[in-house]
Formats: sequence, C-alpha cells, structure tokens
Amino acid sequence: MIRTGALAQLRFPVERSLGRRFPESLPSFRNDFQRDRDRIVHSRAFRRLEAKTQVFPAGISDHFRNRLTHTLEVAQLARTAARVLGVDEDLTEALALAHDIGHPPFAHSGEAALNQILARFGERFEHNVHALRIVEAFEHRYAMYPGLNLCFEVREGIVKHSRDLPQGYAGPLEEYLPGLRPPIEAQLIDLVDEIAYNTADVDDAHEAGFFQLSELTAAVPMAASILEEVETNFPASEERIHLHEMQRRLIDHLMRGLMEGTIGACTAAGVADVDSVRAWPERLVRFTAEAAETSAAMKKFLHARVYHTEILVEERDQSAKAIQRLFEYLLENPTQVPGDEGEGSLPRRITDYIASMTDSYFRRVYAQLLPQFTPSLRS
Repeated sequence: MIRTGALAQLRFPVERSLGRRFPESLPSFRNDFQRDRDRIVHSRAFRRLEAKTQVFPAGISDHFRNRLTHTLEVAQLARTAARVLGVDEDLTEALALAHDIGHPPFAHSGEAALNQILARFGERFEHNVHALRIVEAFEHRYAMYPGLNLCFEVREGIVKHSRDLPQGYAGPLEEYLPGLRPPIEAQLIDLVDEIAYNTADVDDAHEAGFFQLSELTAAVPMAASILEEVETNFPASEERIHLHEMQRRLIDHLMRGLMEGTIGACTAAGVADVDSVRAWPERLVRFTAEAAETSAAMKKFLHARVYHTEILVEERDQSAKAIQRLFEYLLENPTQVPGDEGEGSLPRRITDYIASMTDSYFRRVYAQLLPQFTPSLRS
C-alpha cells in the first residue's frame, strides 16, 4: 500500500522558484507553475503536436496515438504520480505537457535525420534543446518579452527531464545547474513517458495487426500473468477487450512500481528536501526491480515486433530522405527560408524551419518545392 504524500518533503516549493527572465506581476488566482502550464497549452508548438507522428503515420487509422494524444496520456499519468507522492502537481504537469514540443515531423526518424544533417556543419539537433529554444524565442505571444517567459524550473526540466548535465559542462545550457539533478517533479517525466508509450504502442500495434496477444505474453511474463486473470474473469469477451483490460492492469503495475521504487530510493538515500535531491549523485526516481523488468521486456518486444518491422522501417527511410532533400533544396535556395539572417547560421535556420513543421505541413511544402519527388513520400 503506497502512503499518499510519502515524499511531500521533497516537493519543490513554487515560492522558491528562481523566477523568469523577465519579471512579471502574479495574478491572484494562479501560481507561477500553473501559469506556465497554461502558457504551454496555449502555444502553437503544443497545438502542432496533433499533426506529428508518434509511431504510426497518419492515414493508417484515425484511432492511433499522435504526438498530442501521447502527451496528454503522459500528463495524466504524471499528475497521478505527483499527487500520490506529494510533490508539486502543477510543475509536473507543465513538464509533461512540454516534454515533446521540440520533436520535428516524422517522430524519431525526423530527429535522427536532422541531427545527421547538422553534423556536417559541426552542430547537433536534440529535441529537448530545440524545445527550450521554442519556449525561449520562437513562440511570440506577448508584448513585453520574447518566448513564453517560463520559470527557471520549467525550463530546466525541459532540458534535463531525461538526462543530467555533467559536472564541468560548459555550453549553451550552462545556466541549468550542471552536476546537479533536477527536482523529483522533472525526474518523474522520463519514466512516466516510458510507461505511456510502452502501453500505448502495444495497444496501437495490436490493433494494426502486428502481433497476437499470445506472442506478447510469451515475451512479457507480467503480461501473461495479467492476461490469465483477465481471461478467467471475462471468458466471453473478445481479444480486443482482453487487451484493454490487460493494458489497464499493466499501467497500474508500472505506475505502482514507479512510485514504490521512487519512495524506496528516496528513503534509502535519506534525502530530506529539494536541495538534497539535487545534490544526490544519481537520480532517485526509478522502478522497482519487478516493474523495471516488465518495462524492459515490453520495450524489447516492441522493438522486435513493431519498431523494426519492414513497413515502419520503410516509412522512416522515406521520411529521412525527404527531409534530406528538402534541406538540400533550402540550402541552395535560402530565400525560401523564413526568418531573419541574423537568427543563426543558414543550416540552423533551415533545421529550425523543418523542425517546426507538422507532418502534413512538411508534405505540403515538399510537394510545392520538390514535386518531382512527392510520390515517394507517402501521405
């Protein structure tokens, strides 16, 4: 039984925020983290997630997750974990909602393609860093400052929710406390994200016909145990209902494992406040051994039976080639690139332009500028 509020002493106090780049007055009915959550939801970058691929490209089914619905599922689970543990729910929700806004079109294949292209120019593309640039500069909604003017802890969580900056780091993210861990609220996002995409991808891939339930249960022992219980309790239900019942229980198993594992790690470490969480030599949010084993088995199964299947590999290859072609075209025709020449090197400006696109907008631009290649990019 998980004791509600077990980590309340590690809650990040909103009044201790290091604040915004540009000071603002605070309205009486929302605190700073609530305002940041709302600014993210109202941003264009957040709305664009609706037309960006999660795993399966648009056109296969209207029911599969896109990047926006995935984000909402992450936010739902993250809020639950924060509420049960007793840490700040508003900060956690803001980070969950922002965690994918830096993704380019065509999911991870788009990110890999842009990173490979930029490497030729001695630069890199990384979606968390791009997300920071979006909230710092690219969103234009306010008269008094550029970007969304988010609190330091939200900006820090955007770049550090899935990785730490090593001690001695010197670079564009240097202000975000290299050598220190982010608060528990930010640490939660990476594993909650893992729970959301593992269970959702099982759901979508099964509906797409990539595997039978018997194949999943042969690879994931916890799924087998859960399915046996489900089939015993609901023998007349069809396989699709058995899957959904199993998925619900898998989410509960993984979420419980996340919260129990985190409480156990924090208790063993003896951390008493946010400062001791930051100073601890490793992250404290983690699964129990059993939940970690289930999550790892699910990922292994999905990589073997879904992500590396011929149809998705072909889709990713087509997308990467299209991004490469559009990049080369824009490099040779810089007047087609929006923005000011003072906003960085031409390769970086082109990358920012492509990364901002939804899948559908990319296809429209591609068809307009490179009509001879358009049939090779599946719509």
